[in-house]
Amino acid sequence: MIRQQKRFSGELEKQILDFCRQIANSRSIMGVCMCGSSALRPHGEAKTFLEVLLIIKGFRPKLMNYVKFFNGKAAIFYTVDNGVFERDVEEGFLGEAFAVYLIFPYKPLVNPDYLKAEEVKLKKRLVLELLENLVLDFPELSYEIRIKPGYFMYEAMLGRARLFPPFYYTISNILRKDLREKNVKQVMEGYLLALKDLEKEGIVERVDLDLFKISKDFIEKLKSQKFPFTNLLKSAQKALFMSLLGAFPKILEVLSSNMDVLLKLQLFEYERLKLRTEFNLEDPKMYLFVPTANGLAPLSARMGIEDFARKVLKTGENTRVAIEELGGVLNDVYLVKVSRNCEECKFVVKSFKDWSGFKWFPLTLWTVGTRTFTLLGRSRLERECSANQFLRSRGFHVPRILGINHDERLVFMEYLEGETLEKIIKRILNSEDENRIEEELKLIRRIGEVFAKAHALNMALGDTKPENILVGKNGEVYLMDFEQASRNGDMAWDIAEFVYYIGHYAPPLAGAQLVETVVKAFLGGYLEAGGDLEVVKAAGKPKYTKVFSLFVLPHIILAISNLCRKAEQLREQYG
Repeated sequence: MIRQQKRFSGELEKQILDFCRQIANSRSIMGVCMCGSSALRPHGEAKTFLEVLLIIKGFRPKLMNYVKFFNGKAAIFYTVDNGVFERDVEEGFLGEAFAVYLIFPYKPLVNPDYLKAEEVKLKKRLVLELLENLVLDFPELSYEIRIKPGYFMYEAMLGRARLFPPFYYTISNILRKDLREKNVKQVMEGYLLALKDLEKEGIVERVDLDLFKISKDFIEKLKSQKFPFTNLLKSAQKALFMSLLGAFPKILEVLSSNMDVLLKLQLFEYERLKLRTEFNLEDPKMYLFVPTANGLAPLSARMGIEDFARKVLKTGENTRVAIEELGGVLNDVYLVKVSRNCEECKFVVKSFKDWSGFKWFPLTLWTVGTRTFTLLGRSRLERECSANQFLRSRGFHVPRILGINHDERLVFMEYLEGETLEKIIKRILNSEDENRIEEELKLIRRIGEVFAKAHALNMALGDTKPENILVGKNGEVYLMDFEQASRNGDMAWDIAEFVYYIGHYAPPLAGAQLVETVVKAFLGGYLEAGGDLEVVKAAGKPKYTKVFSLFVLPHIILAISNLCRKAEQLREQYG
């Protein structure tokens, strides 16, 4: 049986090549391959029409589809000029209407080296486009995302299927249980070669044997460019050309004599809705990971609070999970308590709601011209995770992220014991114990040093209210709440928010002297640790004082502003 299939396959391939030579006439054939579903199955298998990609040097008219029957089996020849094909590979000239066949498994019949070289060029471009999309979709988190190469394969294939649904049928055949391993290996070879080139060019960095991350230089270069709609237009172009030039609409009439195939295609719209589940098509985000304290967490994870408690903390089904609301003005924050081995484990869950509607209008109104807030819950979650991982990896004390549910916008974090800096500052401003004040001012200086170290890494913390800083039992300074943090952000805002909140905590009838003492301790620590003098001076400008004048007494805000604007004197004092 196997010998008979091979003989039939060999005869059929000979007939295909003979017809290719007829089409080419005297022109050189650059490459021929079986593609689509016909490249995946034995040619003698019933109900399969054949697809052939034929690339001819100097072909006229540049592109053409031919149909021929071999022993009652339809074969469609996608014929294209080599120059047009190569442009389609390198820049999507025809929306990948022809190059797309190299994304899927194919069987080379003529000039396999040429086809492999073009395949790698195509996949290198696809990887670059997908990396661009990741940076645009996750502008902060993209620095930390770890990528398995399988992401590029699945996202590229499913992305084309979303634009041209018949490819869902091809994908389902590729991932058939009996063919999956072989096909995935063939498709991945081109992506691995492309990633090897991109690694040499500094676009990606290898983190582990099968994990990559996007290079910082690539991200920052991309973010500096102004083209948010570029890839959207590329997708529209692909959809247009695949519809106009794709074989699907052109061959219906030809296949009308073959009712089995025709009915399958006509019923496709219904069938494709079931394909993802029926054929177990994987979510590409399963191959994207974010570092957490419990290891790498896939972006596709969809754990709820109780599921997380049981899976990550390894508790039983009947374990009691208590959820207590901690509040949060702009987010829902919960304390989760789980009993395990006669001990109570605690962790915090932060739910990132979208800041939309009239009730958030005052927030943006107060800061207009000074600060632009990130409002979307997904974007704030991204910043939270990215800044947390960035700072933690560089030795800062931050709450450990235990898990992420990106779709539900949940972040699971460790629960920290300690005292917020807000309480400590209020105690200083209301204390008469000079010795205790002196000790706690040393802590305030340390806070300034921590800010300076973060700013030296070009990380703006974003929301530096003293209540977002925790002092642990052993004196550790924990930075928290990074949903407005960003690389190369507004560092003057960090300074301004912190020092003017000190003024906000001042007793109503108090003078400015003790407030100035606390602010001086913070600014002194910041400048002594190498903080930027110009950043401190900027924090004293009216663009910042106007924001905080709503809840800081005028004489207090003036005193703090003067200290910032005359920061040279502080630097000389502490230098």
